[in-house]
This record gives sequence, C-alpha cells and structure tokens, in this order.
Amino acid sequence: QVQLAESGGGLVQAGGSLRLSCAASGGTFSLNVWGWYRQAPGKQRDLVASIGSGSYTNYADSVKGRFTISRDNAKNTAYLQMNSLQPEDTAVYYCNLVTFRGGRREYWGQGTQVTVSS
Repeated sequence: QVQLAESGGGLVQAGGSLRLSCAASGGTFSLNVWGWYRQAPGKQRDLVASIGSGSYTNYADSVKGRFTISRDNAKNTAYLQMNSLQPEDTAVYYCNLVTFRGGRREYWGQGTQVTVSS
C-alpha cells in the first residue's frame, strides 16, 4: 500500500525558511507528478507547487521566487524549500503524488503544519 510520509513543518518567524519533505513507500513511482498543496483554516486546499517526471515545475503566483519544489527519484522523495516565509503562508501543507503507469492513481500525505509568526 502506497504511503506518503511528510516532515519538516513547524513554527518560524517571518522572513525565515523551512524545508518540507515527502517520502513515498509501498510502490513504484515512475511517470508521476509530485505536488504540494496547502490549506489555511476556513479556506480551500490550493496547489502551491508541482513537479513532473521531466522536472517541469509549476508554482502558485503567491510563492514564485520564494518556494522551490524538487524531487529525488532515487529516494522517491519530494521537497519544498520555503524561503522568505510570511504569516499568510501559515497553513497545513499536504504532499500529493499522482502516478500514471497502469492507470491514474492519486495519493496524499497526512499534512504538516507550517506556522509563520509576524
């Protein structure tokens, strides 16, 4: 059974940095897209960044230039480097993995809290 394990959330002051990690286990993950989403209280879950198998990346306008998504295929792991964090970045961050070999399947991590104090 595929599982995604997130780590790296926490409390940071405005202007600080955090690095989130998401490791996949229990399957093979070629032909896939990793994504990071976030959900603030009372708001919908929104895409923050995504990266495909060819390392093509996509970012929400609000994080461009501050966040960087990357992947390590050998480790089945995705990362989200977050710099210049602001209070409005406070949310629960979820990693997402979509695989396409043998049909489309989608998996979610359990979420990790990121809190940015002003």
